[in-house]
Amino acid sequence: MRLPVLDPARLQRTPRKTRRFDGPFVDRAGRKVGYLRLSITKACAMRCTYCRPERIADTKGEPRLTPGEISAVVEHMALRHGLHKVRLTGGDPTSRKDLTEIIGRIAAVPGIGDLAMTTNGLTLPHRAREYADAGLQRVNISIDTLDRERFAELTGVDGLDRVLEGLDEAERVGLWPIRLNSVVIRGRNERDMPSLVRFASARGIEMRFIELMPMGPLASNWAERFVPEAQMRANLDPIVRRWAPVEQGHDAARRFRVELDDGSWGVVGFITPMSCNFCAACNRVRLASDGTLYPCLMDKPSGTILPALRPRFDPALFDTILAEGLGQKRDEHPHDGHAVMTHIGG
Repeated sequence: MRLPVLDPARLQRTPRKTRRFDGPFVDRAGRKVGYLRLSITKACAMRCTYCRPERIADTKGEPRLTPGEISAVVEHMALRHGLHKVRLTGGDPTSRKDLTEIIGRIAAVPGIGDLAMTTNGLTLPHRAREYADAGLQRVNISIDTLDRERFAELTGVDGLDRVLEGLDEAERVGLWPIRLNSVVIRGRNERDMPSLVRFASARGIEMRFIELMPMGPLASNWAERFVPEAQMRANLDPIVRRWAPVEQGHDAARRFRVELDDGSWGVVGFITPMSCNFCAACNRVRLASDGTLYPCLMDKPSGTILPALRPRFDPALFDTILAEGLGQKRDEHPHDGHAVMTHIGG
């Protein structure tokens, strides 16, 4: 059933004069946190081989933060601690029936200048407009190949056509800039890299290739499947005439403007947590759908924020929990991950 489109203006709450800016959260390495990644559900219609090989059959009883709890956290972090960027992840965020409400509530928070979502794209053909009207600004769409059979093999779903239709619709309704994400797995989709770059470049879309991490279903044979950035670039050299680095900043990707062999230009990014980590510039913290706090994607969780949310939001306790969690964050992530990607998002 199609959810009603929410008007963000109806959800706007005027900051009280008593609110004050206490300054950004800072971890023990002095990195300022301004970016929150919210994994709002474990559910996903796909079962990608590197993420989760089996579907979660029933997520009705899944413990998860409510839209009100999510907006309370985001509003507090934005108004008191300078949070300015939020990304919704999963699982797949579109699996939640109240996603439109969640988007609308976050979009109504003053100071959130960047509200994005990472999705498998399956619902975008008929829901992209709804998400955009609620306040979503842009999307990253996961697509590991343009070969229909290989897509079904990698994701467990014969859904490539729907994803491409979703890409068209996202662009039409203004969810821009769009980025395409591909996890590169040795022996599975390395051959698809050139076609993905040509496809994305022709549409003016950034193509991002992600190094496989030693976590989740492929952790036990990670070394056999891992493709480092250097090899990814070698795979693309036959079609790339020129690599021009783009300033990275806090972006997780090492980005390049590339001139292709046909004279066209595009943008390619490499997310390299294993061969060249970006920990020194990390400005993010992660919350799982059940309130578990992950200061680092690859490390163990530091606890839960639920005591600060229930029965009602306690700002001081929340600050204490988050500060203690950030105090445990390492200078660099460990080699092996502890979480399952579908629980925490990318």
